[in-house]
Amino acid sequence: MNFLRNFLASILGTLVAFGVLFFMFILLASLLNTEDAVVVAKNSVLELKIKYPIRDFVGNDDADPFSLFFERSQSLDDILDAIKVAKEDDKIKGISISNNFLSAGYSTAQAIRKALENFKESGKFVFAYGDFYSQKDYYLASVADSVFINPVGSMDFKGLSAEVLYFKSLQEKSGVKMEVIRHGKYKSAVEPFLADEMSEENRNQISELLGSFWNEIITEISVSRNLSVNQLNTIADTLGGRNPRYAKRTGLIDGLLHYDEYENKLKALLGLEKTNELNTINLRKYTKISNVKRLKTGKDKLAVIFAQGQIFYGEGGPDNIGQGIIVKAIRKARDDKSVKAIVLRVNSPGGSAVVADIIWRELELAKKEKPLVVSMGDMAASGGYYIAAGANKIYAEPTTITGSIGVFGTIPNISELAKNVGINAEQVGTNKNSVDYSLFEPMGNEFRKVVTESVEDVYDIFLERVASGRGLTIAEVDSLAQGRVWSGADAKENGLIDELGGLEDAIVEAAKLAELKEYSLKKYPRYKSSFERFMEDMEGASLRVKQNWVREELGPELLSLYNEVKGLMNQKGVQARLPHSLTIK
Repeated sequence: MNFLRNFLASILGTLVAFGVLFFMFILLASLLNTEDAVVVAKNSVLELKIKYPIRDFVGNDDADPFSLFFERSQSLDDILDAIKVAKEDDKIKGISISNNFLSAGYSTAQAIRKALENFKESGKFVFAYGDFYSQKDYYLASVADSVFINPVGSMDFKGLSAEVLYFKSLQEKSGVKMEVIRHGKYKSAVEPFLADEMSEENRNQISELLGSFWNEIITEISVSRNLSVNQLNTIADTLGGRNPRYAKRTGLIDGLLHYDEYENKLKALLGLEKTNELNTINLRKYTKISNVKRLKTGKDKLAVIFAQGQIFYGEGGPDNIGQGIIVKAIRKARDDKSVKAIVLRVNSPGGSAVVADIIWRELELAKKEKPLVVSMGDMAASGGYYIAAGANKIYAEPTTITGSIGVFGTIPNISELAKNVGINAEQVGTNKNSVDYSLFEPMGNEFRKVVTESVEDVYDIFLERVASGRGLTIAEVDSLAQGRVWSGADAKENGLIDELGGLEDAIVEAAKLAELKEYSLKKYPRYKSSFERFMEDMEGASLRVKQNWVREELGPELLSLYNEVKGLMNQKGVQARLPHSLTIK
């Protein structure tokens, strides 16, 4: 009896101790996150230093103590709003683009670049400084009035490239393979499982995609730096920017300075002496101000729904698109009488075909009641394009990756490995097709026939959705499809999108279709807070620790590979997905 009493007392004491520690943790984290009210001093410079990966929409609170258990990110939405507010803020005299390592696509960089061009129309300055410049960082920095680099820094300016890994021989040697059924000669998401070399079709589409991106990038740099496109291509071909001295000589850079000398340049622009203090405010703090300033006001509203990440069956969240969270958002926007039009912001390489169709259907229902405009981010390909295709109007950046109208199915198989290690699987069933597939047996012809039929059915439905939404014939869509990837610029030429532009352009168009002159924005979906995710999934903390370890110890490439393999394991059903392993650098 004493043992039982002591045992129960120990359990109770442990629970009480855990509760006290938990409360103390919340209190400590809250105190650490407490900051004085943000005040912008007169004659200040906004420091545009982007430390974390950029998402279209974050919807998290920086002050949330549980946010430290999840990967931090910055919202493109917040960044663009901060630049707009700074343009009209009399206390902000200029922007300093400082030491960025952009973790985002080229369309995101292009959107920020356009916002900075708009900021410059106020007559305020934009300067840029870097110890190192990647091509993407330089593309953003080149919008500045003057661009500076550390005298012993480095920069990259050599043209775009992409690398694709192939696994056919690895599969044969390991005995672990992916059984693939696809439709689309360009559906290169599964090509690495089928070959050891790149097909001509894939090489052709990647080459054209890179060429379209590069032309857009150097055309914009050409205007900003007063260098011709031919000059920029010559600089890239000869590595004319491979060190700071050459970069200055070829006109890519305005000067070689240490950071204190760069600060003195900023002081001079503000009319300060070198001994005066330079007032700067970082982007994170300034967004606290810009977030409370309503850039658009009005009783009527436009709903902006953010769909970002791969498409998986389920609830979804800030990292992936699920039918649960997106369908709820669409219905809320549709049923809200104050919402007069809907803008869908898509940034997705695609994924589950059935989820894409569920979302497409909800958008079709909403479109019957309110105008629907789509804005494409870094990518809106395959399933991402599927959900966009029915909109009244589609906008994309020239550097958006889109199209990829094609489908595939991948099924893991370890029959060769099982044979090599001495595993034999035996099956028993009641009917002719009750045993359809085993991981431990080669895929049978009947099962392959069934999966192929499913892939073909989904492809045909995909063509119908696009043809109906874009006002094209099935044959016209098929000629643009086959899984081929297009840049936003090329998609405009072939009719897959309507206009080139960003989210703001799509919002303006939605207001025009709804005949609104004054309106405010209502953003969806509402993501679960870090606290809710922490309590719902205690693995969140350990996941971040593991990912941080891989990133810091082994580098971002292995983290990307880990996430890719994890994504493959989460696939269910037929997929409408971009070859998302394609990295442009």
